[in-house]
Amino acid sequence: SLFDCPAERYLKARQSVQCFTVAQLGECWSEAENHPTRYVVHSYNFFLFPSMLGLPDVEFTLSASSIQFLSHYGFDYNKFLKDGIPYMNEVQEKILSQRLLAGSSKVSSALDRDVLKKAIDEVTRWITAAREEETMILQDLSGYQIFEVQLVLRNALQNVWTQPLGDKKVMVKKVTPQQRQLLENSPYDCCQKELILLSARGFTNLFQTLVKAKKPLVGHNMLMDLMHLHDKFYKPLPESYEEFKRNIHNLFPVLIDTKTVTKSIWKKFSFPRVFNLLELYEALCSNLNPEDSTCPVIALASDCSRYAEKKSPHEAGYDAFLCGSVLLKSAHLLLCRSTDDAVEADPSFSQYLTVLAHCLNKVNLIRGRVSSINFTGEDNPCEHPPALIVHVRGGPGLSERQIYEEFKPLCRFDVRWLSGNQFILLSNKFDDVRLVLRDYKHHPRLRVSIHRHWRHSPGVNCLLQ
Repeated sequence: SLFDCPAERYLKARQSVQCFTVAQLGECWSEAENHPTRYVVHSYNFFLFPSMLGLPDVEFTLSASSIQFLSHYGFDYNKFLKDGIPYMNEVQEKILSQRLLAGSSKVSSALDRDVLKKAIDEVTRWITAAREEETMILQDLSGYQIFEVQLVLRNALQNVWTQPLGDKKVMVKKVTPQQRQLLENSPYDCCQKELILLSARGFTNLFQTLVKAKKPLVGHNMLMDLMHLHDKFYKPLPESYEEFKRNIHNLFPVLIDTKTVTKSIWKKFSFPRVFNLLELYEALCSNLNPEDSTCPVIALASDCSRYAEKKSPHEAGYDAFLCGSVLLKSAHLLLCRSTDDAVEADPSFSQYLTVLAHCLNKVNLIRGRVSSINFTGEDNPCEHPPALIVHVRGGPGLSERQIYEEFKPLCRFDVRWLSGNQFILLSNKFDDVRLVLRDYKHHPRLRVSIHRHWRHSPGVNCLLQ
């Protein structure tokens, strides 16, 4: 809603983020070759699935429209469900760490009980007749079950040792108590607490590496992305909007939202209106001078050549590639138009950051009181058209929904009840305001006028009375 202040929008989005998981995350990074304007990019897809090792069972919501949308673009749900990389935030890691330290054998509440029971039955039947040093193999265990089975068996039987073999297998060996003690103190034990935590953290390890690198983080319309990064890999989202802003700035000191960047370009230059990241990328490609030798050359690395051969919109890794390309092309366009002189040969990325200085750490906010969230200071209100006030004359009162439906065929307004039979309308288009004022000038029941705070505020009217 255009009525939303940033804090209100954050609380709304926070509820959504807490309900959903991250199914796929794309990352694209570049390295400069010998030529400073040539960028070789490496783009990757990560299918993710919440870690279940040592944590309460995770529940998340599925949106039917989102499933249909992603299916249309070839999203691999089998890979998401079967091979998704685990992840956890700091609070979840602390819970798992405490359970491992306490020697709890019930590490995962979501473990398939039938799988565990079958493994225990096989080992207990085998071990009574087995000789020392003899081994057996447990098969068809998933990633977290491999750890779970080993921890349970070691805790229950003092004369066995376990070791994963890969391909969903675990070797069980009958040993003496003395051998068991030596093996437990071995630095090569795969069930050490640190190694279990490393595995359970999964993608969070890469997230922590990104945080330590302190490189500029680039996204497109990235508010929800930042909220998911915070919630899934760092800490649960705080209730305080200001605390969220501080946390994100500490994690990523330089944010660049290509939606914010391109909005500033659209105001300065006559660009066609586009609706998605791929259209934006193609529009920039067509508006840059092909004979400009200083224009950045973006080449996909050999291990990412699939994206050079085929467009894959809405695949996370491909969108990450588009996002980085849009940043470089937008920055070069701004650099070219910011000076009357020709751009000096081989502009560096630091020059691009300089020309983007007005956009740094400003993340786009869709339909709100501000155009962007400033992660390093106060949020500046945007210039909306004046609000309208609708006064309903006579007859039964109307609801916000009925007022909205009244104006919907003509143009789009956000509606909020003010008092009695008065409603405020907000739009982000000046033409819509002029249209409604003109068409409703002589309406028999609805009187529409520009909202004046000192005239229409209930509090001010009460004071004057």
